[in-house]
Amino acid sequence: MGYGEIGALVIGLLFVLFLMGLEIGFAMALAGFIGFAAIVNVEAAFNLVAKDIFSVFTSYSLTVIPLFVLMGQLGASGGVARNLYNAAFKFVGHIPGGLAIGTVAAATAFKAICGSSPATAATFATIAIPEMDRYKYDRRLSCGTVATVGTLGILIPPSVVLIIYGVLTETSIGKLFLAGIIPGLLLAFSFAVTLFIWCRLNPALGPKGERSTWGERFKSLLPVISVAVIFLLVVGGLMQGFFTPAEAGSVGSFAVLLLTLSKREMNLKKFVRAVKDTLRIACMVLSLIAGATILGHFFLITRTPFIVAAWLESLNAPGLVIMLIIVMVYLIGGSFIEDLAFLILATPIFLPVVLKMGYDPIWFGIIISVVTMIGIILPPVAINAFVVAGVTGTPIGTIYKGIYPYLVGMALCLLILLLFPEISLWLPRRFMGL
Repeated sequence: MGYGEIGALVIGLLFVLFLMGLEIGFAMALAGFIGFAAIVNVEAAFNLVAKDIFSVFTSYSLTVIPLFVLMGQLGASGGVARNLYNAAFKFVGHIPGGLAIGTVAAATAFKAICGSSPATAATFATIAIPEMDRYKYDRRLSCGTVATVGTLGILIPPSVVLIIYGVLTETSIGKLFLAGIIPGLLLAFSFAVTLFIWCRLNPALGPKGERSTWGERFKSLLPVISVAVIFLLVVGGLMQGFFTPAEAGSVGSFAVLLLTLSKREMNLKKFVRAVKDTLRIACMVLSLIAGATILGHFFLITRTPFIVAAWLESLNAPGLVIMLIIVMVYLIGGSFIEDLAFLILATPIFLPVVLKMGYDPIWFGIIISVVTMIGIILPPVAINAFVVAGVTGTPIGTIYKGIYPYLVGMALCLLILLLFPEISLWLPRRFMGL
């Protein structure tokens, strides 16, 4: 049996393990072990598993993941999101759909310290949805908005997804962070436009809130300024080379902790909960990376990336068409397994194809991050929708109805970023000499 046939069987086995409910990281590790043992031998496969797991869990470069996750969890537990939402509400709450637009603005600002998408969705589900309920907002609009804006953390730094992509592809995390800013703001703007049009067509979905005075508005900006200072400290320090990514995560976490303590919104119980959530998320991500590393070594000896590249080249299609095919593979694959897991699995396969076509790896990281944003709210595996449903008790079908209008704007933004790579690359070129 040739390498190609063994590779196909292992991929089939992988999906069987997924359907059986085995944890994704363990499924990838087991499939990679079996495939490597079939091609080389069992002893070599055991050595591969031991070496890869040890290298992942002792890697200094991967410490950046729990540090930035901790930064976000501290912000979520310490009331930062609530203060940002209150500030946004005072500026736009009096217009149709204003509370939902304020949620978009607050979540965009909150993403400057929180790179976890489910954490953002859960946080704003407890803050924004009760307020929108008070003003008789339709649950489709309120829950759909919260589930959707949570995805901004995948793109706006400090994004855990961009960190993982940078580690997997040995790409500068600082440049990836800069590259994600403009596309992230573009997507946030598309959410606000979607809400404005939606509420214009049907004002009953998002009634007006109370109008605040300018004095109240300016007074509410202090939390926004504090978050902006932390964001500039972390990203600016990375950009100027003052910090390594891990050091930037440490500085950011400490700064957020100081901010929440100074506001007297952090106590021991909240701190312990933030640390526990950080450990749970970080262990999950590291398990995914370890499993993908084992499976990736199996793919390497079967030359799977080169086979895929040769097949795509044989199509003789324009680069944009090839990229659209890759995007569809990510979307379809993310429909069967968790989107972050599929990103970790598929990126080492498709990156050589992208590089061979002459595209920039920074730009490709932004593209697949946007695809992951879409995938994380696209049925059937819509993690953010399940998070909001669990927090609010809203039927999942109602949340899906509130998500669909946003997908049009997200798809349009993805197409714009595919057609105009400079949108993603301008900031890294301007400030870091990309």
